[in-house]
Amino acid sequence: WLTALVVLALLVGGGVFVAAGRGAAPSLSIDRPERFIGLQSELQVTAGAPGGKLSSLTITLEQNGTAIPLFALDSPGAATVGQPDPDRVRITRAVGKSAVPELQQGAARITVAATRRSWLNLRALSSTASKDIQVRLEPPRVAVLSSHHFVNHGGSEMVVYRATPADVTSGVRVGGLEYPGFPASGAGMPGVTDPALKVAFFALLHDQDLSTPITVFARDEAANEVTAAFVDKVFSKSFKKSRIEVDDRFFQRVLPETLEHSPELKMDPSSADLPAFLKVNGDLRQLNAERIVELTGATSPTLLFSGPFAQLGNSQVEAGFADHRTYLYEGKEVDQQVHLGFDLAVTARVPVVAANDGTVLNATWLGIYGNCVILDHGMGIATLYGHLSAMDVKVGDRVRKGQVLGRSGTTGLAGGDHLHFTVLLSGRPVNPVEWWDPHWIQDRIIRKLGEAAGSPAVAP
Repeated sequence: WLTALVVLALLVGGGVFVAAGRGAAPSLSIDRPERFIGLQSELQVTAGAPGGKLSSLTITLEQNGTAIPLFALDSPGAATVGQPDPDRVRITRAVGKSAVPELQQGAARITVAATRRSWLNLRALSSTASKDIQVRLEPPRVAVLSSHHFVNHGGSEMVVYRATPADVTSGVRVGGLEYPGFPASGAGMPGVTDPALKVAFFALLHDQDLSTPITVFARDEAANEVTAAFVDKVFSKSFKKSRIEVDDRFFQRVLPETLEHSPELKMDPSSADLPAFLKVNGDLRQLNAERIVELTGATSPTLLFSGPFAQLGNSQVEAGFADHRTYLYEGKEVDQQVHLGFDLAVTARVPVVAANDGTVLNATWLGIYGNCVILDHGMGIATLYGHLSAMDVKVGDRVRKGQVLGRSGTTGLAGGDHLHFTVLLSGRPVNPVEWWDPHWIQDRIIRKLGEAAGSPAVAP
């Protein structure tokens, strides 16, 4: 028995010794940078270990045979050490040229090494990870080529510029919104082959301040960026205010069908009261706006339209762009919204035609707009046709200016038979009046394209 006990003790002790020496080495990931380091870049490394306990962790950047220390667990320096969960440690620090003066243009490698102790502290468990990156220290360049940029509040504009290198991300930034630039070759500019030449449409939205900064920008993958101001003047515009009475009869007519087509609201489709109206007029309106931005993201890099856009023929304007509406129920104010389009009426179920050449992006029910067609006209420009009683096109169809898209109606949140029409720029509503004006099209688009191409600005 004594011999058996000794053997058992040896087996148990050996098992404990083996188990104590085993275990997983720390897991390592270099989250940032992804591919490039620039003038202002950030390093983020995540290390995983039980309880987040590491005995050592070092990060170095190797370039041209020199190792530049970026972090050590016992001397973190300028880095921030956090713990997103109990079993992970996250190190974050600046790693651009301003934070690491030794950086040079060219290839580099980031290497991370970490160690933790095994169970009972019998053995060191180590792991390493590395990532090859490129250091880019020269910022892009941008130069505005077009002239006379005047922006109306709620309106659109266009700029022609050159951004180098040709593969940088560029466009126009208005406050916190970015409008992408597109190759000028897609704008029908004769003889233009320079890939660095770009065209960008942008807007100062109705709810943005007149002093909102507007700049053209160019940004490379290392987050190096350059900007340039170019707008000559911004003009204020007054927007109308109106008061609209709603009642139970209106709710009963429009809400059940709208809710039936809007499962995202998670409401009883038979609801037809004030709370349901407020949910549709507010929450659904916002969801629709987000969906429109998503849909119009599939814009063509080529301008598909030519000349001014057409207003619905012989139509009467019932509501204008950016009208501020106050809704009244039983004589009390219950809601406020902004009407971002034109309500155009003729008679019931009149043919609704395409305002210009384009491609169909949407031809289905879209929340408060009911049966809704959206056309892409290229380079971020689109038009929306809402409240249709019938639709005669499908997604992907190429349509010509004047082609019938459907018929006017009362679907969605419509008080009567009419067409809700608006122009969209990167999915955001802008004033259609400018796009209906042949003089505006000539001066703001055709002239600039002609000047940049070195040819006379002649309307097609």
